Amino acid sequence: MMTTVDWIGWLATAVFLVSYFTKRPTSLRRVQGVAAGLWALYGVLIHSLPVIVANVLVASVAVLSSFKKPSALASPP
Repeated sequence: MMTTVDWIGWLATAVFLVSYFTKRPTSLRRVQGVAAGLWALYGVLIHSLPVIVANVLVASVAVLSSFKKPSALASPP
């Protein structure tokens, strides 16, 4: 039987997969930010500091970069 912790891990996986179906880069980053937030929560629940730290960093960068102007996200020519 799956626990609540397992469900959070599977939900994080599903949200991350959904991000690949987004059409705009900002949506991709925001959905991936939410997924990383869920993975961070999963890390807290399983007491795994590497999972927590990695996903808090990913979530922060994903969400913050989604609010930058498009030119700031573009690659140099």
